[in-house]
Amino acid sequence: MIATIVAIVAPLNANAESTPDTPDSKYVYNLNGAGATFPFPLIDLWRIEYNNDFDNVNLNYQSIGSGGGIKQHIEKTVNFAATDAPLTTKERELAPNTLHIPETMGGVTVVYNIPEIPKSGLNLTGKVISDIFIGKITKWNDPLIKDLNPGLNLPNQDILVVHRSDGSGTTFVFTDYLATVDPDGWDKKVGKGKSVPWPFGLAAAGNEGVAGIVKSTTYSIGYIELAYAFQTGMTFAYVQNGDKNKFIEPTIDSIAASAAGIVNRLPAADADWSAVSIVNAPGSNSYPIASFTYLLVYEDLKEVSKNKEEAKAIIHMIHWMITDGQEFSRSLLYSPLPDKVVELGKKGLSRVTYNGEVLWKYDGNVKTTETKTTDYEIPDWIRNNAKWWADGLITDQDYIKGLQYLISQGILKV
Repeated sequence: MIATIVAIVAPLNANAESTPDTPDSKYVYNLNGAGATFPFPLIDLWRIEYNNDFDNVNLNYQSIGSGGGIKQHIEKTVNFAATDAPLTTKERELAPNTLHIPETMGGVTVVYNIPEIPKSGLNLTGKVISDIFIGKITKWNDPLIKDLNPGLNLPNQDILVVHRSDGSGTTFVFTDYLATVDPDGWDKKVGKGKSVPWPFGLAAAGNEGVAGIVKSTTYSIGYIELAYAFQTGMTFAYVQNGDKNKFIEPTIDSIAASAAGIVNRLPAADADWSAVSIVNAPGSNSYPIASFTYLLVYEDLKEVSKNKEEAKAIIHMIHWMITDGQEFSRSLLYSPLPDKVVELGKKGLSRVTYNGEVLWKYDGNVKTTETKTTDYEIPDWIRNNAKWWADGLITDQDYIKGLQYLISQGILKV
């Protein structure tokens, strides 16, 4: 039967897709972005890793908060912006033809500094968190906190609240959550947004600022992105899930679970994202204070780039971030984007033009079947099977079934 094998068929049934043009090596590109502190650790790692592969592209990203990033995007002073809060309807009017490209997912943690509780795992419900930040619960040994944490040594100490001073996507996610779980309290009295009228507390700029105050001040509480909590070794609460049957630790997997129910209902990149939210998502293992974070890109990059080649470099870098760059997410405790969200981002990037000229044509995964027949030396593993068959170590039927399988898979042609 071996003698009947005349060729090996190499079927190319791979999902072949185009990628944006590699930045032209004849030029040096200095690209500028600004905005959210929430994804800054990941963006900064991307900056380094992308430059390792494409050393003629330098990214300068200013971690100034989502509000600052949106402002610079509207003013067209950066090549792209990053935000954890999707553009509002009013902001879309000020920045028409803006694309939302999800870049990663993260979680907002409720961090605390209680010497008597040196480890993470203080259980808190959304309503208790709201009552703390609105000023209704002022002591760590309040009965409502004690009831959630039997056996913990909760001190009779005043709670010091710390919040953001700048326009912040992290604040948007956190207050979106509080408004959702406490509509009659937080939503009516404070509301949600990148900046809100905080009832009281200390203010600090950036995730870094809030983390710094909480870490250095006993009996304080604040909210920061998960990566900052881990990087600074802070203790954080387990928060009751949307189903109200479990307290959830913020992890990569519990954040990913929060997005599972929405990925099929996300709008196109050029549509309105103002109502998109994954806070308090259903599911037993869904961490309730989670969010996508986005890159904001103009559909026509002539508005914010020097020339067509720079515009193409911007598209290539962002494409790398949402594809190859996702492999770095877990190392910094961000959840990699689901495949359907990556696909949404690619389709968005395929809309980008320079002065009306499309920079990258993408029609999704184009399956190409190309059969190439060549003379091929029979591999050792086939020779060994033939020897085993000849030596009687496997039966005729075993050998024939093996060959039939290889033929059915297109690996052998007879």
